[in-house]
Amino acid sequence: METVAAKRRKPGSGRPSDRGAAGAPRPLPAGDTFYTPGASRFRREVERRSAVPLVWLHNAPRLLLPAVMGVVLIAGLVLAGVAGAVLLILLAAFFGWLAFLTWPRLRSGERVMRVAAVAVLLGLGLLQSGLF
Repeated sequence: METVAAKRRKPGSGRPSDRGAAGAPRPLPAGDTFYTPGASRFRREVERRSAVPLVWLHNAPRLLLPAVMGVVLIAGLVLAGVAGAVLLILLAAFFGWLAFLTWPRLRSGERVMRVAAVAVLLGLGLLQSGLF
């Protein structure tokens, strides 16, 4: 007899990586292209170069990215000097890259939050570097 929660659960959602028994990757989101229609040449090039890393991130276990980002954030805050600053600035660059890729689909409030997150990480990186 199935519980209500089990009936609501999506197939495969009980596994941490959401991979089938054969280890097949998750299907890509619906749509026919990775690229923004009518985008500038610069955006098309960034999207083209970002396609492989994004597919790799999509197929990675779901908890891998948040775990790695958490470790980098904590290490960046704990490590003093240049090492901590570099980690925080790398994390800000990663967030900035994701924000750039999602920018056309974001509403203004979401854009403000992305910019604020990148700015806070950059500020923490500058503080950690000892320049201020």
